[in-house]
Amino acid sequence: MQPSILATPAESTRFVLLNTSHGGNVGAAARAMKVMGFADLVLVQPRFADVLTQPDTLAMASGAVDVLEGARIVPSLAEALDGITWACATAMTPRDFGPPTVAPRDHLAQLAQGTQRVAFVFGAERTGMANADVYRCHVCLSIPTHPDYGSLNLAQAVQVLAYEWRQALGGFGVQPRTTDARRADARAVEGLLAHWQQVLQDIGFLDPAAPKKLMPRLNQLLNRAELSTEEVHILRGMARAVADSAKPEGSD
Repeated sequence: MQPSILATPAESTRFVLLNTSHGGNVGAAARAMKVMGFADLVLVQPRFADVLTQPDTLAMASGAVDVLEGARIVPSLAEALDGITWACATAMTPRDFGPPTVAPRDHLAQLAQGTQRVAFVFGAERTGMANADVYRCHVCLSIPTHPDYGSLNLAQAVQVLAYEWRQALGGFGVQPRTTDARRADARAVEGLLAHWQQVLQDIGFLDPAAPKKLMPRLNQLLNRAELSTEEVHILRGMARAVADSAKPEGSD
C-alpha cells in the first residue's frame, strides 16, 4: 500500500518559480512556504544566478533562510518537475488550449485524498507562465479575485496556494496567545452583588423597601457575563469608587 501524501506533505510538495527577477519575491515566497510547513523550493532560470543569497532575498525570507539554503536552481521546468506526478500551473491569462482551469479550494481538497507528488508552478513577475510551461501541467489553478483587478504579487500567490494546500491536508491547530481567564465562582459573584446592593442603596438608586427585581436581574446579567476573578475585582473596585465619591465632604 502506498503511503498517503497526508503523512509527508512537506516531502510530497514542491514550489517552482519560473524566471523570477526580484530577489525580494523569492525570499517572501520562501517565508510563505515555511509558515505553512513546506520547504521544497526550485527556481528555473532566475534572472540573477545569486538570487538565493541577495540581501533583498534574505531580508524578505525573515526566518526562512533554511528554505533558501535548501532551494535548487535548474535550467528547465522539465528538470524542476522531476519526480512530480501532479503539476499545478498558476495562470490568469485566458488560453484557447491547455489543462482545465479550476479554483484551488475544491481541487486541492480532492487532490489531498490521493498520493500524488504535487508541484505548484508560478510564472515570472511581469509575464506569468508561458503557454509551453502551462501545457506541461495537469491543471491550471486560478485564484478567485475581484473581476476588475486580479493581479497578485508572486509571493502573495505562493502564500494563498500554500495556505489552501495546507488546509486541504488538514491544517494546523490554532495556538492560544493568551492564558485562559479563571472563572469567578458563585461565592465571588454573590459578594459582588452584595457590595453593589449596598452601594446602590447608599446613592439612592435602590429602595430597600421596594427593591422589586433589580438585584435578581443584576444577578442574571452577571451570570450571562461569566465573569472572571479579575473582572469581579474590577467591579468591586468600581463599587468602592462610587461609594467614596458619594460620601459627603469631611466624612470618614
